[in-house]
Amino acid sequence: MEARSPLGEFLQARRARLSPDDVGLPRYGDRRRVPGLRREELALLAGVSAGYYTRLEQGQSLHASAEVLDAIAGALQLSAAEREHLHVLSATVPHRVRPSTPPDERADEGLRTLLAAMNDVPALVVGRRNDVLAWNLAGHALLAGHLDFAAPDAPGTRPNMSRLVFLDAHIRGLYRNWDTKARAVVGNLRVMTARNPGDAGLATLVGELAIESAEFATMWAEHTVRPCGRDVYDLTHPLVGDLTVTQQTLSVPQVPHQSLITVTADPGSPSAAALTMLHQLCGHRR
Repeated sequence: MEARSPLGEFLQARRARLSPDDVGLPRYGDRRRVPGLRREELALLAGVSAGYYTRLEQGQSLHASAEVLDAIAGALQLSAAEREHLHVLSATVPHRVRPSTPPDERADEGLRTLLAAMNDVPALVVGRRNDVLAWNLAGHALLAGHLDFAAPDAPGTRPNMSRLVFLDAHIRGLYRNWDTKARAVVGNLRVMTARNPGDAGLATLVGELAIESAEFATMWAEHTVRPCGRDVYDLTHPLVGDLTVTQQTLSVPQVPHQSLITVTADPGSPSAAALTMLHQLCGHRR
């Protein structure tokens, strides 16, 4: 029986990336029909019965204890983010999740004030589905100058950073290391969908991207988990040329589901000079 629950799919994907050599198990010269550890091998490493692990992976056993999940996480060599993701998935009972449509989001007024104060630092605010809720002039000029500055103010059509990365030619051309950016987007979407299992809009977003982008579909099937944090990207901007920037995604405890994204460059570097030039150019254009 194939895994059908999000938990089972994640366990299956993580098991498939490990070989007996990775965990110190003998091969005995066997030829495997599919890559990765067998279920009974993983169960042995985790200290649980093969039958129990199989039921867990197939969605037939619910509410595994934290101790069992941690043992499985250790056997699968999960990262801290993947371990947390495993616990989140285990706490969600798929057939009890009711689809919901949260109200339209609006950028927190405090974050809007902060954006205005950071006028020379490219920055934007994104919501629960990676929709752009607001950006400052510098953030708009750096990442999406081809779009209307007021686009985030229209809830039904506002830009979505996940869509832009995979479906917008301008954004794709902006990132010289596009594959790195794309994988970061997919990894973060995995985190978001696990934390908001009933969000119909989020499920629709994933479905649309899987249909419209074969690259997204391939990356999504890998079940990579990677919350946004601090990343370095190489850009080629149509106005100021090549630059290397650091993008940081900051959670705001007082405003759940909204994040502040800032883009900076090393002080005194050519990239910092390029950002300053871009700020001056877009200021004159306004």
